[in-house]
Amino acid sequence: MLLHKGNSLIFLLADPLANLCLIYMINKGIIMKKLVCLRIHQFRACLSPLGKISCRPLFGGYSLAIDNTVFAMMAEGEIYLRVCEQSAQYRVAHKNPLLKMQKNGRLVALKYYHIDEGLWRDSKMLFHLSVLSLQTARNEKHRQRHSGRLKNLPNISFHMELQLINSGIKDELTLRKIGAKEAWLRLRKMNKALTVNVLYSLEGAIAGVHAATLPTQQRQELEEWAAVQVQEMEAYSG
Repeated sequence: MLLHKGNSLIFLLADPLANLCLIYMINKGIIMKKLVCLRIHQFRACLSPLGKISCRPLFGGYSLAIDNTVFAMMAEGEIYLRVCEQSAQYRVAHKNPLLKMQKNGRLVALKYYHIDEGLWRDSKMLFHLSVLSLQTARNEKHRQRHSGRLKNLPNISFHMELQLINSGIKDELTLRKIGAKEAWLRLRKMNKALTVNVLYSLEGAIAGVHAATLPTQQRQELEEWAAVQVQEMEAYSG
């Protein structure tokens, strides 16, 4: 894949963390702190027994996930682990600051704590704390999936949950039963301005992933299907 930067073309690599390193190099200029890339590779090497780490943009930084479960964040070249009860003793003792990011014009503290220099030097402790963060994230994901509430699915906001309920889709089981396409058609009957992005969100919610992570081919198929539906609706109403 190619990434445009000014008048130049830059090849994106197959390795998502290598891409993240490349993106930081582009954003900061070619001359950047080598520590950023070293940290990325060190983190990946330390956690390699847990699986492949994937990343995607989130809240102005990057989320880091294993098997679609986000357990860490990266911002300004620093990595933060998800807060969990089991890591509280370490965090209190070492006073690791929380990740703070701009959200809706305000500086908000997220539930991710900074990996400090001491932790980088202690690979066993880094691995242990990362396992705790990952397991906590997995447990939370499992609880949300089995709660039945639509809002607990990926991509489903409280507002969208209300819209789905008003369309007759009251819980996760119903959404899975009728599918993303039928759900989108129901929502569009109530709101003709509804875009294909909502269809992506619904499809991702059923699959348990963020809409942005849907395969390109699947997104294209959904876009083409939605375009046909819109044409038929407009022809019928006209």
